[in-house]
Amino acid sequence: MSGRPGARPAVERSAAGGVSRPADRGSAVLELVLLGVPLLAPLVYLAVAVAVVQQARVAVVEAARQAGRAYATGTADTAPARATDAARRILTDRGVPVQGMRVRYAPAGSGCAAGSGTPPARRPGAVVAVCVTAAVRLPAVPGRPRPLTGRFLVRLDPYRDLG
Repeated sequence: MSGRPGARPAVERSAAGGVSRPADRGSAVLELVLLGVPLLAPLVYLAVAVAVVQQARVAVVEAARQAGRAYATGTADTAPARATDAARRILTDRGVPVQGMRVRYAPAGSGCAAGSGTPPARRPGAVVAVCVTAAVRLPAVPGRPRPLTGRFLVRLDPYRDLG
């Protein structure tokens, strides 16, 4: 400290007991702008991308569920068309593009890759896996959309005439 009255010391003590230099004032704002914003932008993008994928995932699972229910309640002639229409409506309601949407049917013990677009023979009490696949584009990612598949097991009513 200088002996002159009113002179400012070269080092100041903060209320928390730390040392602060007058030259350091305002650098936190500069650091936030130069470092915080570029580091925060990818985190925001990641959060948006995860939200888009999660929303689409929920939509295709719900579409598979509703397609399965529509398939189970239809007749042999109307069941596949009802299932496709139900899946298309759910995806449209949830904001997922329906271009390229596929409804496939697979045996209960197998995955959707083993399924086909032709439904199996409808037998009372049979269990069928209904799979709905839709293409989802990630925001700001070039290239083709990524396929997401939802699967739902439906048991056909054992006491209903399925003809």
